[in-house]
Amino acid sequence: MRGSLSMVLPAACIICAGLACGKPQPIVPGRPVPAGTVLFQFTKKVVGPLELTIDGIRTPVVKVGKKNKCRRLEISGLALGKHRFVLLSPLEAFGPDQIEVDLGAGQGAFKVLFSQELKSVLYGSPEPAPAASGIPGVQARLEP
Repeated sequence: MRGSLSMVLPAACIICAGLACGKPQPIVPGRPVPAGTVLFQFTKKVVGPLELTIDGIRTPVVKVGKKNKCRRLEISGLALGKHRFVLLSPLEAFGPDQIEVDLGAGQGAFKVLFSQELKSVLYGSPEPAPAASGIPGVQARLEP
């Protein structure tokens, strides 16, 4: 009994190590990202509300669909060139929360953001933020 156990244990360790060291699958968008569009995909589903700032201008984020939790943030209607995004939420933490994206001619961008639920306790009621003005022609949608 003891001899067979000493042979089974190393074999089980080798099998587990082989399964754990499998080739990781890259995270890619389900469809090609259109020109002038930035697609952020979160590692965990996000509840919101989100506060998005593009090049120093607050932009409203609209939740699409009836689902409460969303996986992607699609920002469309952006001009060519370099853009700086800042993403904040009272219920989630993002990594990184400041992203620079360079949009070239005829291409979009896809970024994966680490997201984590943040349970914080706030005493009192926060002041309501003024409505975000946004950039003309730019739309930000939170999608399931």
